[in-house]
Amino acid sequence: MTPFTRPSKLAAALLLPLLLWAGAGRGLAAERLPALGGDPASASVSGLSSGAYMAVQFHVAFSAGLVGVGAVAGGPYACAEGRAVLALGRCTDTGLGAPNPRRLLGIAAAAAARGDIDPLSNLTRARVYIFGGRRDEVVTPPVVDALVRFYQLAGVPDANMLVERRIASGHAFITQGPAAPCAATQAPFINDCDYDQAGAILQHIYGALEPPSASPRGTLAEFDQAEFLRRPRARGMDETGLVYVPATCQDGAGCRVHVAFHGCLQGRELIGDQYATRTGYNRWADSNRFVVLYPQAVRTLRNPQGCWDWFAYDDSAYYTKSGRQMAAVKGMLDRLLRPAAR
Repeated sequence: MTPFTRPSKLAAALLLPLLLWAGAGRGLAAERLPALGGDPASASVSGLSSGAYMAVQFHVAFSAGLVGVGAVAGGPYACAEGRAVLALGRCTDTGLGAPNPRRLLGIAAAAAARGDIDPLSNLTRARVYIFGGRRDEVVTPPVVDALVRFYQLAGVPDANMLVERRIASGHAFITQGPAAPCAATQAPFINDCDYDQAGAILQHIYGALEPPSASPRGTLAEFDQAEFLRRPRARGMDETGLVYVPATCQDGAGCRVHVAFHGCLQGRELIGDQYATRTGYNRWADSNRFVVLYPQAVRTLRNPQGCWDWFAYDDSAYYTKSGRQMAAVKGMLDRLLRPAAR
């Protein structure tokens, strides 16, 4: 689930044979993602590790249409500057020095000036949740600090930011259990820390919500991601994604949409639907009329841990609106926001 666990493991990972990532079988084509008439004024995004990096770059790039972001164990926008060596040595372990948020904001400003991302002025109204575990040795405190500072420099008011650093968790999405021990860094990277992180993210972005349902009763469905990205597996994305739709949102009645990006080694080819079913988002979705989109990444030879493209393993435009993975997920979000057919 790490962007890469350690530089010493990168060389070995890159030598893994094709069987490592191509072994997952391709089943029958999934259904088409439906248009549900979601509320276009209230979409949001979150993610863990590489998913946090993806969530941040998605938020910054498409800020005009998003109200907030949750970043768990991630760093600032464009942190790797398109270089795997910086992804490893600056944006996870900081052996090459901590990220420079002012420089990265400059990269974002230049991208906005070119029209490659939305205007940065949109960020001044964003709701931002940032988490760094005290026992996380993968995405270390200086990286999380740089993310906080990036959003501050971008004009996000302190009142709009919630930064949680108190919990002694490992590198994982954390829950109220049952799950791995809080301090662990191990598959499937979902830990029990007696903390409802999904609820904390959603309530910071949206304000007070109804209590989560004890048992989600909506539908967790597979859908065809290839509709949104040609030959997705060659680009680091699975042919199949997941979406959770509460019963009250199946009639296109203006539900809010939240996009949840898993981390490395957490795609469905490796852990099935656990990121969708064990993180807690669906319980909050049921009682508060959220549709939750779970896009899915896969392993490739250049991306052997199934991370999202936050360091240009597939696409030099990875951090812009035209990045292949970015545009694909935006297409999925737009589909869910499109008015349902009558």
